[in-house]
Amino acid sequence: MSLFERYLSLWVALCIVVGIGFGHLFPVAFEVIAGLEIANVNLVVAGLIWLMIIPMLLRVDFGALHSLRQHWRGIGVTLVVNWAIKPFSMALLGTFFLGYLFAPMLPEGASSSYIAGLILLAAAPCTAMVFVWSNLVEGEPNYTLSQVALNDLIMVFAFAPLVGLLLGVASITVPWNTLALSVGLYIVVPVVISQLLRRALLRGGEKRLQHFLSAIGPISLASLLLTLVLLFGFQGEQIVRQPLVIALIAVPILFQVYLNAGIAYWLSRRFGVAWCVAGPSALIGASNFFELAVAAAISLFGLSSGAALATVVGVLVEVPVMLSIVTFVKRTRPWYEKGISA
Repeated sequence: MSLFERYLSLWVALCIVVGIGFGHLFPVAFEVIAGLEIANVNLVVAGLIWLMIIPMLLRVDFGALHSLRQHWRGIGVTLVVNWAIKPFSMALLGTFFLGYLFAPMLPEGASSSYIAGLILLAAAPCTAMVFVWSNLVEGEPNYTLSQVALNDLIMVFAFAPLVGLLLGVASITVPWNTLALSVGLYIVVPVVISQLLRRALLRGGEKRLQHFLSAIGPISLASLLLTLVLLFGFQGEQIVRQPLVIALIAVPILFQVYLNAGIAYWLSRRFGVAWCVAGPSALIGASNFFELAVAAAISLFGLSSGAALATVVGVLVEVPVMLSIVTFVKRTRPWYEKGISA
């Protein structure tokens, strides 16, 4: 890892503080930026996500996708964690902590709204940020891309009924235009751009591609940090006013992220999945598509709702926690590979 990547947790913490501070000091400016959206998808954030993941997608060789057949167990592990475990574990943890244990410390009648936000968060597997985590953990890029694309396809059909079931609602209005636009912006467009650019660069040889990748590498992490500044700036006022509520909402999210990452990593080792697939499998299984969750919460419950706040707390918790999982996975590589070779 580069010096910048090695201290990424520090830069993330600084960006969170800066974002909250700027959001508190300059709320009008952030309201203007927040208003630059289509179907509740912020165009500024979308542009930053392009800059975040296109350099990583440039490393993907679609001609090697046929090799994914050897990683079918890793794909199966991630699908089980994402769709059969994560949404239900979040509903249980949210109900236990926010509905019962912490209920006396929360604003009266607000628990259900916070729990709804957590469910929206867990029902949307990660799409964009997972490319960052997979890159940091030296994961198999073709596996990562295919797994994310498969999750997006499932999400189109499963998101609404799953959220409706867990919220106990017979019929729930899901912002389908937001979902479709998000998938298009965060997957389809970056993939097309990156593959056209990769093909153009390879006309000058592999060396030219590698030189270009080295030159633009820092752009991904810089875009991640600026995205964090904006997201926390949008909710700066609420975060400053309710620090205890933020801390309490964070507890079930912490439990859920570590629980699902641990399950995915353990199952991968148990079934003999290669480490380069087990790492991103654990990260995909634990992380969430927070861009969609935030947009859906705002569309369904309103910008100032407890549900919207809970999804933003998910971002607050997820970034540093995912970095800790990256560190854990890399440090346990000898233990992991010893287990699958035994």
